[in-house]
Amino acid sequence: MTLAALTPRLRELLEPDAVITDPVRLRTYECDGLTYHRATPGVVVLPETAEQIAAIVRLCNEHGTPFVARGSGTGLSGGALPRTDGVLVVTSRMRRILEIDIPNRRAVVEPGVTNLAITEAVRAQGYYYAPDPSSQQVCSIGGNVAENSGGAHCLKYGFTVNHVQACEIVTPDGEIVRLDRVDAGYDLLGAFVGSEGTLGIATKITVRLSRTPESVITVLAAYDSIEEGGKAVSAIIGAGIVPAAIEMMDALAIEAAEAAVACRYPDNAGAVLIVELDGPRAEVDRQFAQLKEICSGAFELRVAADAIERAAIWRGRKSAFAAVGRISPAYIVQDGVVPRTSLPQVLASIDRLSAEHGIRVANVFHAGDGNLHPLVLFDDAEPGAGERAEIVSGAILDLCIEHGGSITGEHGVGVDKSRYMPKMFSDDDLDTMQLVRCAFDPRGLSNPGKVFPTPRLCGEVPGVRRGVHPLVEAGKAEQF
Repeated sequence: MTLAALTPRLRELLEPDAVITDPVRLRTYECDGLTYHRATPGVVVLPETAEQIAAIVRLCNEHGTPFVARGSGTGLSGGALPRTDGVLVVTSRMRRILEIDIPNRRAVVEPGVTNLAITEAVRAQGYYYAPDPSSQQVCSIGGNVAENSGGAHCLKYGFTVNHVQACEIVTPDGEIVRLDRVDAGYDLLGAFVGSEGTLGIATKITVRLSRTPESVITVLAAYDSIEEGGKAVSAIIGAGIVPAAIEMMDALAIEAAEAAVACRYPDNAGAVLIVELDGPRAEVDRQFAQLKEICSGAFELRVAADAIERAAIWRGRKSAFAAVGRISPAYIVQDGVVPRTSLPQVLASIDRLSAEHGIRVANVFHAGDGNLHPLVLFDDAEPGAGERAEIVSGAILDLCIEHGGSITGEHGVGVDKSRYMPKMFSDDDLDTMQLVRCAFDPRGLSNPGKVFPTPRLCGEVPGVRRGVHPLVEAGKAEQF
């Protein structure tokens, strides 16, 4: 069935304004936060209930129409890139906090609820939701589940998967099921979190709430060079301190943040280190005494006196991705992981790549766990600049793999990094992963074309992968 024939049936399921076909309005949804991959969706639907999503998915299944789920659109790997021949299921109208259960330290929310909204709902009761992506004011919990999002505090508190207790999902064939951490047998909930929309759509999420720590100390340490800052990071972890967060920004990232939000970090810093300690007061005081000694090589050390000063220190780091727009017409946000001990070598290699290709790179990263977020800056009006930026961006991922790291820490694979998967995994590894996907989605309709570079037909012999990539030739979903 063509989309033109499918659309009237979608209108029967939803409110009149919840099915979008106007070409101008459709362009609103043509990309996520990774703007250089674009595709105008065939049709956009805005359901308000799990039952509506299930009906939409069943209809898509009935007619072999691919579908893609989208939350707030803040993703940075093209994971929510729509299909021109498919249905984009946008969960932004599902924004209810359904239950807050303080005695059991949990909340039940719909997928369109923003990350920060959970903390705001329970802050007065002394609780918060720990995962905190930089986009936490706008990113949705459904998207966080899809990408297994982290944030600055994931060093101590872990990623989304560590804080999701259950999910109600619509499977790729349109059935509503519940996945729970206490289920017997295989960890299907663990498989679903981080599956980037390829195993279904989350419609209700139960998250774990964390108790607000008794004491929090936030420190900003300024260094002459990023190498000195890196040594301090190693020393902090080597001393047995596990901060809530250790973040680092280099001079170029600081320049961008200063231009964007006037964060007032120390002048002429080659790098700044943000370290946050939290927990019982006695423990935090002891760690702070150690931290001051370790960071004695910093030319300036600031300690936040209250929540306002703490927010001021974090403002520059939280705004870093958007801030580079103040100093560069275009940029690529990269996301890779290296062992913490490899940070100095990898950063030095990034500097060499930058100089070799004439492309500036601003470094922002979760230093405590080696999660790099290089911002590759270029002028898209300059001939060849975009191609050089892509080369540098790809070479950074190669560096991560060479040093025993990963091509992604928290932004996901999506469409942007799928071509790098064979560099990390063998054919057998990829076939095994795709067998899991096929068990959930044998027809390959749920967010096709993401994660795997050469998706294979479900049911074919493992190791023999064939098919046309759906972004190259739309409308071939049945091959995958």
